Amino acid sequence: MSADREPWPTLDELLREEAELELAGLSEIDAYELGQLAVAAARERGLPVSVGVWRAGRQLFHCGLPGSTADNDGWLRRKGRVVMRFEHSSLYMARLCRDKQVTLTEKFGLPASRYAAAGGAVPLRVRGTGVVGWVGVSGLPQLDDHRFVVDILRKLPR
Repeated sequence: MSADREPWPTLDELLREEAELELAGLSEIDAYELGQLAVAAARERGLPVSVGVWRAGRQLFHCGLPGSTADNDGWLRRKGRVVMRFEHSSLYMARLCRDKQVTLTEKFGLPASRYAAAGGAVPLRVRGTGVVGWVGVSGLPQLDDHRFVVDILRKLPR
């Protein structure tokens, strides 16, 4: 079954997922290792994705794998801006907009050229601190992008 035909997670399910993915910390080395873990998993599966890890407005990791394009890099940054603006996954915001039948531009006045409510970027929330950054991929259907990132984050120690 195509990811586009699969049922989307509910907003409550996405909130629970975000809470489960809370980290103990996020150093530069942690960000690099997270990026490396994502790249290794994508390479193993032959996925044509761009991978990025950001903390406090600073890109700490980026890799464009074979088959990915500059467009994937652009989508990645646009999805990451959504995470940092709303402190929720880009899929959470896509679901919110879908449920309300509005776009980010209509509801929040955010330009589509800079923000994308599409799955694939997930907040990096540190226990006792809150959202400090995000990790994302772009290159697959949005539900697959989101699931890939969540699967990688679930492999990290808590």
